[in-house]
Amino acid sequence: MEIDDEILKETTCCEKDFSCLKNGKLVLCTVEKCINDKVHFVHCLESKYCNYRFSFGTAFICSCPTRKEIYRVFRK
Repeated sequence: MEIDDEILKETTCCEKDFSCLKNGKLVLCTVEKCINDKVHFVHCLESKYCNYRFSFGTAFICSCPTRKEIYRVFRK
């Protein structure tokens, strides 16, 4: 899976070292709902802090440019 370099450059706060793109397997939080390809409600794999995850009531929203692009292009 390849993601445009511009999108990767926008992902400046990734503390996971882009693990979602490594080793040929997807290790991603699950997108449970997406609104207009802008707001991505996710079920996270881990409970530890992520710079791109924000609480919205009892749900979480992902603002990671790379994760959002993976969903936009591959619907994964």
